[in-house]
Amino acid sequence: MKKLYPFLCALVMPFALQAQSTNAYFTSTPALTPDGKTVIFSYEGDLWKADLNSPVAARLTAMQGDEVNPRVSPDGQWIAFSSNQYGNNDVYVMPIGGGDIKQLTYHDGSDEVDSWSWDSKSIYFTSSRYNSFSEYKVGKDGGTPVRLFGNYFNTIHGVVEHPKTGELFFNDTWESYRFAQRKRYKGSYNPDIMSYNPKTKAYKQYTDWNGKDFYTTIDRNGNVYFASDEANQEYNLYTFINGKKTQLTKFPSSIRRPNVSADGSKVVFEKDYQLWVYDVASKKADKVNLVIFRNNVLPKEQEFDIAGRIESADVSVDGKKMAVVSRGELFVSDADGKFMQQIQRGNTERATEVKWLPDNRTLIYAQTLGGYTNWYTIAADGTGTPKQLTKDKGSNRLLAVNSKHTMGVYLSGRNEVRTIDLKTLASKTIAHDELWGFQNSAPGFSPNDEYVIFTSHRNFEQDIFICKLSTGKITNITKTGISETEPVWSPDGKYIYFASSRTQPDYPYGGRDPHIYRIPLQKYDPDYKLTKFNDLFTEPKKDEPKKDEPAKPADDKKSKEKDKSKDKDKAAAKPDEKKPSTLPAPKPPSDIVIDSADILRRIEQISPSFGTQRSIAVIQKGDKTFVYFCSNQAEGRPQLYRTTIEPFENNKTEPVAGAAFFGYDLIQSGDKYYLAANGGVYKLNLDQNRVDPVTLGYKFNRNLSGEFNQMFDEAWAGLDENYYDSNFHGANWAKVHDQYQAFLPYVNSRGDLRVLLNDMLGELNSSHQGFNSFGQEERVYLRYRTMETGVIYDNDDPYKVASVLKESVADRKGIDIVTGDRLVAVNGVTVDPKQDRNFYFTKPSIDPEMTLTFERAGKKVNVKIHPQGNLKDGLYNEWIERNKNEVTEKSKNRIAYVHMKDMSGGSLEQFKLDMVNDAYNKDALILDLRYNTGGNVHDGVLQFLSQRPYLQWQYRDGKKTSQPNFGPAAKPIILLINEQTLSDGEMTTAGFKALKLGKVIGTETYRWIIFTSAKGLVDGSSYRVPAWGCFTLDGQDLEMSGVAPDITVKTSFVDRLNDNDPQLQKAISEIMSQLK
Repeated sequence: MKKLYPFLCALVMPFALQAQSTNAYFTSTPALTPDGKTVIFSYEGDLWKADLNSPVAARLTAMQGDEVNPRVSPDGQWIAFSSNQYGNNDVYVMPIGGGDIKQLTYHDGSDEVDSWSWDSKSIYFTSSRYNSFSEYKVGKDGGTPVRLFGNYFNTIHGVVEHPKTGELFFNDTWESYRFAQRKRYKGSYNPDIMSYNPKTKAYKQYTDWNGKDFYTTIDRNGNVYFASDEANQEYNLYTFINGKKTQLTKFPSSIRRPNVSADGSKVVFEKDYQLWVYDVASKKADKVNLVIFRNNVLPKEQEFDIAGRIESADVSVDGKKMAVVSRGELFVSDADGKFMQQIQRGNTERATEVKWLPDNRTLIYAQTLGGYTNWYTIAADGTGTPKQLTKDKGSNRLLAVNSKHTMGVYLSGRNEVRTIDLKTLASKTIAHDELWGFQNSAPGFSPNDEYVIFTSHRNFEQDIFICKLSTGKITNITKTGISETEPVWSPDGKYIYFASSRTQPDYPYGGRDPHIYRIPLQKYDPDYKLTKFNDLFTEPKKDEPKKDEPAKPADDKKSKEKDKSKDKDKAAAKPDEKKPSTLPAPKPPSDIVIDSADILRRIEQISPSFGTQRSIAVIQKGDKTFVYFCSNQAEGRPQLYRTTIEPFENNKTEPVAGAAFFGYDLIQSGDKYYLAANGGVYKLNLDQNRVDPVTLGYKFNRNLSGEFNQMFDEAWAGLDENYYDSNFHGANWAKVHDQYQAFLPYVNSRGDLRVLLNDMLGELNSSHQGFNSFGQEERVYLRYRTMETGVIYDNDDPYKVASVLKESVADRKGIDIVTGDRLVAVNGVTVDPKQDRNFYFTKPSIDPEMTLTFERAGKKVNVKIHPQGNLKDGLYNEWIERNKNEVTEKSKNRIAYVHMKDMSGGSLEQFKLDMVNDAYNKDALILDLRYNTGGNVHDGVLQFLSQRPYLQWQYRDGKKTSQPNFGPAAKPIILLINEQTLSDGEMTTAGFKALKLGKVIGTETYRWIIFTSAKGLVDGSSYRVPAWGCFTLDGQDLEMSGVAPDITVKTSFVDRLNDNDPQLQKAISEIMSQLK
């Protein structure tokens, strides 16, 4: 063994050296030891430390999940940090020299370490446990955390303690906590450097820059350092010299998360995903050249299975073969899915959809190139290489093939409809219109292949268009102010089927309960029974089959062989299995005539009048027309339905057995039909009205490195094609791509990719942005939930009851909990007053019931309770109730107060209930949209508020009543807004001012309003696409301007701390002056 040992070392060392890196990227959340000689940081989910003079990094932790935000105690003995090893961030502490790691907090909110107290006894952290987020303090040895500042809307974070004055420095905006990656934001919700002294109650604001000042850090001498974008719109390091804001670095790219050593000698920060140190004495900054071992796992192949994950499918013209797409890869098998093979394309680009060419040997498919989907062909037997057909910087998608399999039609980019010759594979633009780059209805052909049918937008709504291919003439069939979507031509050429809400626009709400309709292209006369009667006595001509009967096969050898085969099939069939229908499908019409006169008057409803119906397909056999659609009409459950239309019979709508889904693609091969839906492929049985799944399974390999590179490009391209502002808010979007792409080789985890993509998106200075991703490799074994009881405990005496939250589970008849009770046991377990109270309420799952034991006047009281999830909604409602009571009291019940938390459908319903239950009896209204987090119901709110009385009516000797019953516009209305009024709250405010419904009081809104949607990526990740801008009537972009109040009144941190509301008070006084 001694002889072998040097040889083994010789083998191992090259691999170790390969893993060692002096260019460590995505090192984050750094902190310095008090002497400024050692840096502690997070890398690849663990904590590491390195000596700045000899920066060979050593791993400190190896826990499940990620460890972040290390902070070293001022005495240099301890490291506090956050870890999500149990599913959410909790606070932990460990000796700096190594030793046992101790968990300090127990709550399913996110607890993120900020700093230490200067006596090294307490840790400050930001938590989302009881509101959006706020600041808490916990002892180094444990105990129940204490919230530093009250009021539900005091979103304090990033607290650092001044060593001499005792001031607590902080920020309090989303822009410094949630959206630090959003660059160049200017607006009323910008973060400033502020402080509050708990002892003297003194509040100070140190900066007033309209951009961002945040990431405060303080040394032992009281020197304050922070980041600001004032100089060049990139975050640089600043300090205060004699009270004046002073720039220390002048980097062209931003720094993040500065942390000064306790002795004040150095400041460490992130820049370009690496660690840098600013030397205070020399005033120079240098990169920390870490020597660290990288576990390069992304290139490692991982196994996936196509089962249940089919994204696109098609069956060949000869009916023998099937092609599918799964996780961006192409696969081919027989039509029954038994002999599956992967088609190697030689790249890691994403395939999105696939069709067979008429030769039954070649596939045409969409695949990304630089993020954009283009068309390619490849041999279906796996030989050969892909051939690129298009080279567009726009997404080519939704390919449909005509009945003769000679031509296809697809959408390209934001505004082109193109055909493609399936022989020459050449594309031709046939229409140029406002299609939009995503969320489209699929184009198609008329049954005789003479027309292409598609939709395009007019005033945000889709109309149905047809293009006659021989002449290029385009006709708008519908021309309404409402969307008609998913048009499908009937096989007999007589009807166009579509989905529509008919009287309700799709925007701003989206399609509300659309149903299925059809347009007769001519004024067809229904069949006559007399004709059918006469047919009974009409003999067919010789060798002509009777009507509605199949033709007899020719008496030849082949026909006999077929008959024998059919007999065998029949013998093998199950006794209860119905004989398949042999009624012929109608032949495509040789010519289609469209009578456009009064065409909209001929629209007929096909689907039921309740529920939401979408995804249309039409199949005809003999005299029967089968209209397939998805609907939630049965108790909201998704289901495929079929309406059968037959002469002399009432339409019959039935669910399709085995088809519980809400979206599908119809695939036809000869007289066979398939559905691609719910990640699978199904055979459609017309006679038995059911679907049978095709068993598909095949395991294949991909690596995350290739996927991440492709996802990066696709997300960039999606914004390039669809972002609402063609100027990209002044950013050079192509340059931004190259800037961030340079860091892709260093991405080594999904977390790194999240950081990189969100930073890239942040360059747009845009709201409604984000990249979301979660993979199996990130899962932690244990996840804990915190059980809340509705009991509010004393902040300074954490086991003593302060109150019971209204409408919580503790606010029930028979539950005996009163102020002053002291919790002494949970489920029979005696509590330790030195332990975090939430330790006893946090478990892997929420118990259905529990027993709390309280001490009251020397006696123990047991209380049974059904625990609930978090209390945020109830605490928010408590704030609303307090405001309502103040308005009622100060106005002597003359003013109604209505608050909307957001602009969701539920909030609109509650707004209307508040208006009809309470406000209609009052003389005036205060509508409070402060802290409103948006949604999409501005139109509903404004329409209700705009109502004015125009008549009165009266029953004999009764009291006259106005019509409409509710006319709020005839009374004084004040709208309250603030810097956290965002998104649809801003739309509502702008509309309120434009309609002159009343005065607006408060502060300018957030500037956070672009309507957005999400697009999926190859692994199920998604990114948001802000594609629809919002502008005032005079053209102002609300994302850039916000909405200013008529009367400016600010509410400060101190106002909130003292539960003082000057904005509400001003609204009350303003209305009372109008009511005099």
